[in-house]
Amino acid sequence: MADPVRALQDAQPVPFWLDDPARPAAASALVGDVRCDLLVVGGGYSGLWTALIAKERDPSLDVVLVEAKEAGWAASGRNGGFCEASLTHGLANGYQRWPDELHTLERLGAANLQAMEDTLERHGIDCDWERTGSLVVATEPHQVGELHEFAGLAARHDSRLDVLDGDAVRAEIDSPTFLGGLWDRNGVAMLNPARLAWGLRRACLDQGVRIFEHTPATGLTGSPRGITVRTPYGRVAARRVALATNAFPSLLRRHRPYTVPVYDYALMTEPLSEERLASVGWRGRQGFSDSANHFHYVRLSADNRILFGGYDVVHQFRSRVRAERDQRPETFATLARHFFRTFPQLEGVRFSHAWGGAIDTCTRFSAFFDLSHDGRVAYAAGFTGLGVGATRFGAEVMLDLLDGARTERTALEMVRRKPLPFPPEPARSIGIGITQWALTRADADAGRRNLWLRTLDRFGLGFDS
Repeated sequence: MADPVRALQDAQPVPFWLDDPARPAAASALVGDVRCDLLVVGGGYSGLWTALIAKERDPSLDVVLVEAKEAGWAASGRNGGFCEASLTHGLANGYQRWPDELHTLERLGAANLQAMEDTLERHGIDCDWERTGSLVVATEPHQVGELHEFAGLAARHDSRLDVLDGDAVRAEIDSPTFLGGLWDRNGVAMLNPARLAWGLRRACLDQGVRIFEHTPATGLTGSPRGITVRTPYGRVAARRVALATNAFPSLLRRHRPYTVPVYDYALMTEPLSEERLASVGWRGRQGFSDSANHFHYVRLSADNRILFGGYDVVHQFRSRVRAERDQRPETFATLARHFFRTFPQLEGVRFSHAWGGAIDTCTRFSAFFDLSHDGRVAYAAGFTGLGVGATRFGAEVMLDLLDGARTERTALEMVRRKPLPFPPEPARSIGIGITQWALTRADADAGRRNLWLRTLDRFGLGFDS
């Protein structure tokens, strides 16, 4: 086989989804002072869902959204496009942390996914939504048994996951590396992430939300009259504020230790010919990921390109987010080698795009929530790579909290309790580095978790993407 890295020769260093002529023109920046009922800080999925649902709940509400760059430009516009029903970063993580609430969390997650689909139809949002489900594939012998255990856990919580043997999974997607699979047929949709963000943005504008882009929020202060958020050229005075900045530093310093940004990377191929696509099969168009700790996620685009991402999860000392970190040639080379190992029949295919970006992770791998300023400021973060669907649920929670409403959502332990914070530097980077090393060792040692990982498991801590 030719050197796989040569397939990267002409790859554009930009996210495929954002490299689209349908990208909307940016809204004007905020200049001067404005007042509103609800201010949303952040124009990714979390902020866009919050603004839209707030207007759907109460059309008379005056809602303003400010975004530091352009809506959907960060993780929301450059992720893999897997929209999962899970609110807990997967069933196993939910069972480990909230076993008594898992039935409720699974039901709420399924309802949330359906509500997303209904919203797309109601607002005419075309984001290549495909309710194909997804596969988790075993690529090592020890992972096959884990798939059966996971299917049993799902069955005990009223979820159906179909176990496939090697022949059956390769009949769906043909890779010599696949030894078995687990198919979630209804709990995952594939979509174009940037077009989802742009569609939500348009729906917000149609509902009367005032959006200001290229308007970073630089400070927040409270007074008896309300909350004031400063921007470079003006201020917003709001009765209530929803903070939806995720991987970027919160305006509230007390929240910053709870998340760290990590960098995730992906490649996109050129469109596959009918002959090449037939060599892989993939008639069901499911997305898939493998079962390793350092896992890959893979899916087809609407024009039959293959997105191949994941594996390396990179944390930088002091947790700074920098645009230059969106490119990492050593990771792209690793992904290219893994791609052709997974699909040797696609030798000669080239990559059109190579990109990365920051996501926020927390020690429990799923969203957490908080209120401050006497209940007038709400916060959600920590979605850890599974936020395409869960951010909509998080928006509902923030609005419930700001309303002071006791709902089924706000009664959840997941909502009432926060994760343990990360330690300060340098302990944070040292601990994450040891954890990454231990996870790599476990992948190479039939999944056996060493003392370090078992200790983290015992205390409900971890590091993931």
